[in-house]
Order: sequence, then structure tokens, then C-alpha cells
Amino acid sequence: MRLPHWFSEWPGDAADEPDLRVSTLELFFDLVFVFTVTQLTALLTTGMEEPRPGHPAVGVGESALRALLVFGVLWWMYAGYVWLLNAVPPARPARRILVLLGMAGFLLMALAIPSAFHGGGVAFAAGYLLLILVHGALYAQATSAIVRVLPFNLAAAALVGVAGFLETPWSYLPWTAALLLLWGSPYVIGQRGFTLRAAHVVERHGLLVIVVLGESMLALGIGAKDLPVDLGLCAAGVLALCLAACLWWAYFAGEDEQAAERTLAATEPVRRTRMILGAYFYGHIPMLLGVVAVSAGIKKVIGHPADPLKPSAALVLAAGVTLYLAGDYWFRRVLRLPWARVKGVVAVAAPAAALAGLWAGLAELAVLFALLVAMLLAERRRAPAAG
Repeated sequence: MRLPHWFSEWPGDAADEPDLRVSTLELFFDLVFVFTVTQLTALLTTGMEEPRPGHPAVGVGESALRALLVFGVLWWMYAGYVWLLNAVPPARPARRILVLLGMAGFLLMALAIPSAFHGGGVAFAAGYLLLILVHGALYAQATSAIVRVLPFNLAAAALVGVAGFLETPWSYLPWTAALLLLWGSPYVIGQRGFTLRAAHVVERHGLLVIVVLGESMLALGIGAKDLPVDLGLCAAGVLALCLAACLWWAYFAGEDEQAAERTLAATEPVRRTRMILGAYFYGHIPMLLGVVAVSAGIKKVIGHPADPLKPSAALVLAAGVTLYLAGDYWFRRVLRLPWARVKGVVAVAAPAAALAGLWAGLAELAVLFALLVAMLLAERRRAPAAG
């Protein structure tokens, strides 16, 4: 992440650090967080369905905006807990209890997501405030630098709470202000005082990507509920699995995790934190949003795989692959990992697959799968020369 010239910090000394790996409590935490991703998928699909009685009609653009706003504030605090448990491992019972309390905050927000913009905004803000207070109390055990972060977090919670008392479209203003406040705060807060262990960060985000990709399979199951198991459903299910497998392969192919870990471990602490912010916070935003969009598209395909998709559903499915690959490109550029350019090219080409979806949803899945396989083969052929 390139920072403005007026922002500068003296680099710290790169010291040996104890090995820290992801705990089972953190995996439990991620399973609760992925429930919020499932809720975001449902929020996004409301723009591709007929309005329900008692609910105003919402277009796909507005539902996408809502998903982005909710995800933005959620992702900030998820990343905050990744950094927290990197600095304060949950090795003591008191810490574990506090982390479980933070999980309750995530659960409250997840339950409030469907109604966050019409009646549930205050409940969402209450869960967010609980997350912030637990996060601040625990992080204070590791560094006083958390004092620089708390005002931004509390202000964002207040803005979301205010939005809960407003009707749309006015409620979008405080939501947007909260998002911009949080995402822009690293330029003011700085990275000094937040030394991170490289191995833990790499492993934690890798496991998160796997869990979130599994959410696309959950969308498949939800979409197939009460449907007869015929040839079309089986073909759509297999292609959806193949598409998710290709996205997994694009992220985990080769020794990229080990290379990322070595790059970060060899970098001095302040610059390492800055690289983690760029690659694992900002870079993973389009990747996770891409999985949400792909899951929403798969959910629409499964119901009627041989039928044409609505233009909005076809575009959302293709845009999901584009977002995922664009995030992967960003992530690789920050950490100087290979194959960034190939993924960037395919990300630009993926939206064209939406044209196939206007003919049949199954056809769009097939085109996207073929495009990703071609990308992976191109990377594979270049691997010996690069090596």
C-alpha cells in the first residue's frame, strides 16, 4: 500500500519472533464469521428476486450497495480480531471467554443483517459495540497503540447506530461515513506499535478463504432445497463445485503461502505491518466480496440450470469471479508473488461470460470454469521457466 509522503514512520528492527499458529478457537471464530457471509449472500440475492409482501422493492444495485456497506464494517472488525489474536494469543481462560463474547457480537450482527436497513440497524450497532469493547480490552494487554484505533471504531459504531433510526435512502449516508472512516483510518493511525507475526497472519487468512469458499457450496445446498435430483441439477452442482475448486486452486497453487510468509518474516516490523494491511486487509476485500457474488449467482442457477438467467443474476455471477481474481492480483502484487498478471487478464475477461448466462445458467458456469482452467494451465506451463 502506497502511503502519502507526509506519512512516515521510522522502521523498527526485525527481531526473531516465536512461532504462532492458528488456534482451534480462531477456527471456531471463523465459522461464526462465515455465517455473516451467508447472510450477505441472502442480502445480495434480494435484488434478484420478486419483492416480498411488506418489503419495498430493491434493485440489484441497491442490494449490492447494502452488502458492501455491511461487509465493510464487518471486515474491519474481523481483521481487528485477526491482529488481536496475533498479538494476544487466547492461551488463558479469561482471554478465551472474552473472545467468545466477541463471537456473540458477530452473531448478533449476522442475525440483524437481513433487516439492517429497515428496523435492525440498532441491533447491528449493539453487536458492533460489543465487538469493539472486547477488542479494545484485550488488545490493551499487548500495546497502548490500540488507543489510537478506539476513537475510529467507536465513531463508526455510533454512525451505524444513527443509521438505525433513519429510513432509506438517508440511512446510507451514515453507513457510508462509517465505512470511509474505518477504511481510511490506517492513514491516520499509522502502523507503529502493531507488530505482527507473519506465519499466523498468512495461515489465518488462508483458512478463512477455504471456509468462505465452502459457503458457496452452502449456497448450492440452499438453492437445491426441495428440488428433484435430475440431470440438470447434478450438472449444475458439479460445475459449481468445479468453479469453487478453481478459485481455491488460484489462491493456494504452488508454494505461495510459504513465499508470502518468508517475504513478510524478512521485512522490518513497520513495513511488514503495512504490507499485511495492503495484502490481507485491502487485498482480500474484493476476494471475499467475489465469493459472496459467486454464491448468490450459483443460488440462482441451481433452481433452473437450463433456463436463461436474469441479466442481473448473470452479471453478479461473472462479476464475482472478476472481483475474486482482482483481489488475488492485488494481494500478489503487494507481496510480489508470481502469476499476478495472468490473473489480472482473466479478471478483465470474466464479465463476458455473463452473455452465456443469458442463454442458460449452466452455460455461464461452464464458460467461467473453462476460463479458470485455461488460466491455471497457463500458469502451470510457465512455472518451469519461472522456476
